[in-house]
Amino acid sequence: MKKFLVFLLVVMFIGVTFAGCKPKATKTPTTLVFAKAGDAVELDPADVTDGESITVTDNIFEGLVKYKPGTTEIEPCLATSWESSADGLVWTFHLRKGVKFQDGTPFNADAVVFSYERQRDKNHPFHKYGKWEYWGWCFSEIKKTEKVDDYTVKITLKKPFAPFISTMAMFTADIVSPTNCNKWKDQWFAHPVGTGPFKFVEWVKGDHITLERNDDYWGEKPKIDKLIFKVIPDASARYLALEKGEVQGMEFPNPDDLKKIEQNKDLTILSEPGLNVGYLAMNMGEDTPGFQKPFGDVRVRKAIEYAINKKAIVENLYKGTAIVAKNPIPPTLWGYNDEVQDYPYDPEKAKELLKEAGYPNGFKTNLWAMPVSRPYMFDPKAIATAIQADLKKVGIDAKIVTYDWGTYLNKTEAGEHAMCLLGWTADYADPDDFLYVLLDPDAATVGSAGNVAFYRNPEIHKLNMEAQRETDHAKREAIYKQEQVIIHNDAPWVPLAHAKQILVFRSNVKGFVLYPTGDYHFDTTYIESGQ
Repeated sequence: MKKFLVFLLVVMFIGVTFAGCKPKATKTPTTLVFAKAGDAVELDPADVTDGESITVTDNIFEGLVKYKPGTTEIEPCLATSWESSADGLVWTFHLRKGVKFQDGTPFNADAVVFSYERQRDKNHPFHKYGKWEYWGWCFSEIKKTEKVDDYTVKITLKKPFAPFISTMAMFTADIVSPTNCNKWKDQWFAHPVGTGPFKFVEWVKGDHITLERNDDYWGEKPKIDKLIFKVIPDASARYLALEKGEVQGMEFPNPDDLKKIEQNKDLTILSEPGLNVGYLAMNMGEDTPGFQKPFGDVRVRKAIEYAINKKAIVENLYKGTAIVAKNPIPPTLWGYNDEVQDYPYDPEKAKELLKEAGYPNGFKTNLWAMPVSRPYMFDPKAIATAIQADLKKVGIDAKIVTYDWGTYLNKTEAGEHAMCLLGWTADYADPDDFLYVLLDPDAATVGSAGNVAFYRNPEIHKLNMEAQRETDHAKREAIYKQEQVIIHNDAPWVPLAHAKQILVFRSNVKGFVLYPTGDYHFDTTYIESGQ
């Protein structure tokens, strides 16, 4: 009898125990497909200048510091702390311990030195594998990077550089795996390895790039298992794919589609003012292959300013997604000079100036247009066509030219155009990122130009150097406002528009954060189940 009672109690205990323990739920792998307007050019964060590449690399790589989500406030990343010498010339970074690259090798001071010195030192064995434009534009003040110990690095500057710590949050300062670079050599750009929340899986050129969650990530793990960047160049096709659920997010919607998107309960629009500018650059570089004599005359450049109906372009093509630009920097950035008076739309004034310059019947030229939608210009072809029509009215016959995205960038950097459409989204929230990177003589090197107008005003260079050394914020602001007046009078560009950042997601996609710099980080993004 006792044995039976003991057996009965055991059976009852087991039954209660198993009744209280539900079978462990199995998590369904989540995949987020994001539709991009264009493919990446390459996947080395230090050797790219285009947003389509940066969109991907931002999720694979990290730097010593980063922007706090949704802001331009600097916070620790692969460095836990840092300090500078009293004269601002020496910066010491204390590195995070226990971090591994996605290939399993350790992150340490050697990796930091490798990542920066390959860009700076022409004798470095890996220097030959890149053009390193951004290093010249934003990091040329770095004299050397040195290892102090395994988890401490020292960066010495040639002279004080006010925006330095902000530039360190840029993709150019991301840290790469030396082991992986040595493995792939000149093909490393297609086999990226960083320390970030997602790791590279595959790249099918012109179609998609696949990343997957880095389960060994040192920080909070991503909430999605797989991230696919799908290339869909046409904005309407991107929207259709999103509407059907074939993709879960998209960039650069066609302004014509926005009303339909707003009315669709299954879709969500994310939008905020962007730190960007879209512009028409006129090639002033007599040493460039695309230079044409008329553009060396300020009267011709001003005639083009008067000839283009920017208000109509913004109203009819941007359709509420942008404001008319009059300066190279956006009004949301400190240092903006609102006292500058824009060139009004005045075709008759344009004709007068052309006649004064010796072109009473106008001239023939070319106008290059991007093949892909950009944050600052959703429909470059339509904008080029509108500009072409405006120029035709004053006697300028402009042939529209385009190439694939990578080729377009290479050729404009080499100055093969007479006029070209381009634009910029701030990499760091400082006027230096516009006025030095896009309009300084230092950035007008044929073959690697950020300054694709090849505008080389020594006064602009002098002011940029003063601003970089100045630590007083009010004085820096005054310098940049002075520069905008000079640039306005010299007219190397027609600033066209400052566009809003606009992304669209399925309504069950949550957690994505817009950054003022236009970066795409998917580590906090997730898909709600049951929807």
